[in-house]
Amino acid sequence: MPREPLGVKVLKAVSSPLRLRILDFLMNRGPLSYTEIMKLLKLKPSRDAGRFAYHLKTLLKMDLIEPDLEKKKYRLTSLGRKLVEVAEEIEENAFQRKKMLVRTSRLSLEHFERNKIAESLIKEAGVPADLAQSIARETERRLTKLRTKYLTAPLIREFVNAILIERGLEEYRHKLTRLGLPVYDVTQLIKTMSQRAVDVEAVHEAAGDAVLEEYALLNVLPRDIADAHISGSLHINNLGCWVLKLDGVMHDLRFFFRYGLSPRPGLEKIPRKPPKDLESALSITIEILKLTMRESMGEQTVDFFNVFLAPFVGDMKPDEVRDIIRNFLIEVNHLIPSGVSLGLELTIPRFIAEMSAVGPNGKNVDIYGDYVEESLLIASSIIEVMLSEEKPILNPSLIIKIRNETFKDGKAERILFEAHRLALKRGTPYFANLILKEQRYASYAATGFRLASEWSGDWELDTLRTGILDSVVINLPRACYDSGGNRGRFFEQLRDKMEMAARALEIKYLTIKERIGENLLPFLTQCRDGDPYYRLENSSRLVGFVGLNEAVHAISGNPIYQSEESLKFAVEIVKFLSKELGRYSNRPDARFNLSMVSCRDAAERLAELDIERYGLAKVRVRGGRRNPAYTDMTATPFDVGIPLQRYLRIEEQFHRLTPGSHLTPIPLREGENGPESLLSTTKEIVNTHKIGFYTYSRDMAYCNNCDRLFYGEVVKCPLCGSVKTMTRFVRRSAKYATKTLNSI
Repeated sequence: MPREPLGVKVLKAVSSPLRLRILDFLMNRGPLSYTEIMKLLKLKPSRDAGRFAYHLKTLLKMDLIEPDLEKKKYRLTSLGRKLVEVAEEIEENAFQRKKMLVRTSRLSLEHFERNKIAESLIKEAGVPADLAQSIARETERRLTKLRTKYLTAPLIREFVNAILIERGLEEYRHKLTRLGLPVYDVTQLIKTMSQRAVDVEAVHEAAGDAVLEEYALLNVLPRDIADAHISGSLHINNLGCWVLKLDGVMHDLRFFFRYGLSPRPGLEKIPRKPPKDLESALSITIEILKLTMRESMGEQTVDFFNVFLAPFVGDMKPDEVRDIIRNFLIEVNHLIPSGVSLGLELTIPRFIAEMSAVGPNGKNVDIYGDYVEESLLIASSIIEVMLSEEKPILNPSLIIKIRNETFKDGKAERILFEAHRLALKRGTPYFANLILKEQRYASYAATGFRLASEWSGDWELDTLRTGILDSVVINLPRACYDSGGNRGRFFEQLRDKMEMAARALEIKYLTIKERIGENLLPFLTQCRDGDPYYRLENSSRLVGFVGLNEAVHAISGNPIYQSEESLKFAVEIVKFLSKELGRYSNRPDARFNLSMVSCRDAAERLAELDIERYGLAKVRVRGGRRNPAYTDMTATPFDVGIPLQRYLRIEEQFHRLTPGSHLTPIPLREGENGPESLLSTTKEIVNTHKIGFYTYSRDMAYCNNCDRLFYGEVVKCPLCGSVKTMTRFVRRSAKYATKTLNSI
């Protein structure tokens, strides 16, 4: 009888599916031990040891595998590798005959190709070539078992990620994850946004933000920082734009009044020459705000607004100025939803008054001190227009700047009086107390954001043409609960979170520098004489906190406003945070500032996460079970009803400790006397309290049917009885939130 050819014997050796699987495992996973192979085959030693030994012996006999005596494992021989490759080629040809199609991300249908998986693994995740081919082969094998008309790119990626997880290759899977929203989430997003009475562009932006949030958490921020945000120890603001945009911007109109607007090279936009009169100056200001909004996501502040515009008034009559101002305010209200703050000077400070003024056509015209009357006319016109509108103009916000000279000038004090009339009727102006020495050069935004000259000592470099890089918020109550109420461990928790917050902001800074290098922020980084408009290195990195009152209450047993001991502990906490943050400000381009940021999203999200983790019985929140939130922006909740003097004495202790951002809202009570009484309160605040920035606040409701404004919590219009036509203006943070009664 003739001897059986060796090739036939080899093929018989792999005729068993189990033996072929053993070869496949060794091909894809490398050398494996006896026990590891049995486990992968899901065989039980007590039951299958004999059968498994037989199969293993057959493979050894045909020189398809060999023992690695040093590692006590089995490995594939060159013959075994060749046999597996032939088997895969046969399977691949069979697979191609089925004409399995893939719907690609390019919206085309193509035949499946295994090599494209390997190429993606190498390109996107940096997987070594051999390992990439192994994973691609395993993915192909699993896909052949599917009975589907066509595959999709996301489905294939899910299979690849599953294999990476099975093999413990988590870092590669992390880089390969597909970003996006499930169909259900998109549907819910549309429904949620529709309830907020926003337009379709807001839905579009929210969907894009969701994708970029995932990108920042998965691929930009380190795992510990991302986990801290997701779990609720930290809150990273503006994650949807973290890798693309700045937060707030402090403008200097003189730059554009001198040079006009130059379009980005390569775009078909006509440059705008320097303005020649007040109307064109305000028109170019609108363009500045619109273009900046494309490169930033927060409040834009135009400080010294009336002073820098004053040289353009000329011999215009007050009615003409008022009409132009009204058109400007309405355009800002309609076109700049991200928010604008206008800094109004009631006297021209000496450091501005002696500077050469930029006037029509970009020419120098005397000094700003020569335009006091014109600047006051602009300020009074703005306030007059806002008073004349029945529906409150919430955007732009007015920052009324109070200096020592304000009360020495009759015209300035009359405008200040009208500003308090506006505060009483509309609750809209903000007041900056610049009487204090350290406040002389301070610039504020309506969000409470503050820049002053403490950074370099040069007020222009420190306050104008820069802004907020971004902010990170520390969850103080979480640190309290995680430390079990132990003060020593509590402060250790704060030290750790401060380090993470500072590191996150450093990453943001480097990321924005990359975007600038890629010319993706062309407007803000335009240069004149080699000097960019926006000074990134001077931008402020804010580290804030929420829940100071709740954390103190949990540890000391009393809220801040009920115990001197609790107040002292609160001050100790904020001083500790300030000291820790100071450790990271030792570089020329690392301008960190501790802040009492106004962040309602953080206050609500972090409270909800803490309730999920610890239960409502343990977690102290405001708003109860339905609307839980921590205290943000202030140390003491501004609506707790304590006497005003007590409230101000508490808040003033934290304003100096939080130079990056602070704001004290002062509730207006029903039946509040006229603007004279309110102005008297302001005089007391600026003369006896170290409150840097404050605003008067009241709830309001407006009937769109009757065109009338009402004060307090109005459920339906007192005149026409309508509910659906009512819009409420409610301050729960730095700025008013607009709500229809149906959405409350």
